[in-house]
Amino acid sequence: MTHRFNSPVPLSISTELATITRHHTPAINDMEGCMTAVERILNYRFRDKTLLEEALTHSSCTESKSYQRLEFVGDAVVGLAFANFVYLAYPRVDQGILSLLRAANISTEKLARVAVRHGLYRYVRHNALALDAKVREFALVVESEDELAAIYGGAVKAPKVLADVVESVIAAVYVDCDFDLKYLWKIIRGLLEPIVTLETLPLQPVTMLYELCQKQGKQVDMKHWRKVDTNICSIYVDGKLVATGTSDQKDIAKLNAAKEALEKLSQSGINNRTSIIYEVNDKNEIESAKQKLHELCGKKKWPKATYRIERESGMAHERKFICSVEIETADAKLFMSGDEKSKVKEAENSAASMMIHSLVESNYI
Repeated sequence: MTHRFNSPVPLSISTELATITRHHTPAINDMEGCMTAVERILNYRFRDKTLLEEALTHSSCTESKSYQRLEFVGDAVVGLAFANFVYLAYPRVDQGILSLLRAANISTEKLARVAVRHGLYRYVRHNALALDAKVREFALVVESEDELAAIYGGAVKAPKVLADVVESVIAAVYVDCDFDLKYLWKIIRGLLEPIVTLETLPLQPVTMLYELCQKQGKQVDMKHWRKVDTNICSIYVDGKLVATGTSDQKDIAKLNAAKEALEKLSQSGINNRTSIIYEVNDKNEIESAKQKLHELCGKKKWPKATYRIERESGMAHERKFICSVEIETADAKLFMSGDEKSKVKEAENSAASMMIHSLVESNYI
């Protein structure tokens, strides 16, 4: 027997209202009615209705084609649509923040909320009764949330099936409109509201933690384990334990730990300078400067330094070289030439040494 995810009705709502709500949802054997309802939600009329029928069919319905192939396409196309959106919306924002914005908007939790807020989940046919309780629990929580909670994240783990439904429906529109990504975005943008923007991104605790530590060249590690029925998440920053969160849900334990870590880091003040321990020779050149500059760029998430020979002089057996190095920080490109040396490797090390000295003097590190 084929089922749909039932509309959750809180106990405080009267039986009469519950009956009215059910009457507004097409019966499960009325797939045409379900598709019409979804088209109304999307404000889009399908030319090929079979695409939408496929998008609304869970893999547990073995007698019908499921949404798995469309969900595969949807996962990619939603990411591409958001990549286009943030790229155009924030022309001065670097790749790292753009990636965070995209990830915050297409996470499983975010897309699952879309399925609930617009009622898409009510029209999915399936034969997996075990999913019903999880979907109902999540839907009840989401339907009582305010807009801030929708952006920040809630306290109940999102069933992946709900995010899959959104991705498959979006993929169905994408295929039906002849793979027109620009037109697709016009159709789905309202569906995906509230969109996490540059202003609301800091409300994402896990995202904000990674962003904060990334800017300061800090390494974040999260370790998960279970103790009886409790999930535990511990967060380490540069190998030091900063915070621990617990919950019966793994994702919520991570959320709680991230919140605590942010509070502690903001109270103590995360050091915004990267300490570099180096030795200098009698010419005040940093030993192994090229390697240290490479490590510094990695910690700061800057692109790799680039070197080139600026000048060669002397006879073949007495060749001298002057090399330069260029690095790109978050807000500038920096160029530095070194002293003349008899070997290219030494000339590059001289340029790297001067670059590090310059970065220290300019308070970049």
